[in-house]
Amino acid sequence: MRGKLFVFILFLSLAINASVLGTMGFRYYREASLAKEGPCPLSPSHQHLYQHLGLSAPQLAQMEPLAQNFHEQLGKLELAMKGKNERLVELLGQKEVDPVQVEGLRKEIAGIQDQIQREVITHILESKKILDAKQQNQFFALMSQGMAAGQIK
Repeated sequence: MRGKLFVFILFLSLAINASVLGTMGFRYYREASLAKEGPCPLSPSHQHLYQHLGLSAPQLAQMEPLAQNFHEQLGKLELAMKGKNERLVELLGQKEVDPVQVEGLRKEIAGIQDQIQREVITHILESKKILDAKQQNQFFALMSQGMAAGQIK
């Protein structure tokens, strides 16, 4: 009886270890395959629009420098926006708030937001030139879905 219980516990332990190793192996394989796809330059949330749009190698070659430049510009603008927002909080937190300074800073923030919007629109228009008609339809359908879901603002 004791021997059968020991064999059963040993078998159960082996089954649990095998399932854990299998799950870990599957997750490693899945994450490794997703990492090879690379982030999508058209999607800030890195949803891999390349795969959805089926871009060809020449299209990818055109898209990558465009995306790199776009993200560098956006990064600079977002950094500037962060600094302005921090300064705004400092101004508003002062005992005596200077409305002229606050308004000036608000205008600067609005200017940066305007620049970001222009960069995004320019990037979309430049990206559109690389896509064929079917890919453009898919791209704008995905963009509409993202806006409806609140993923794109």
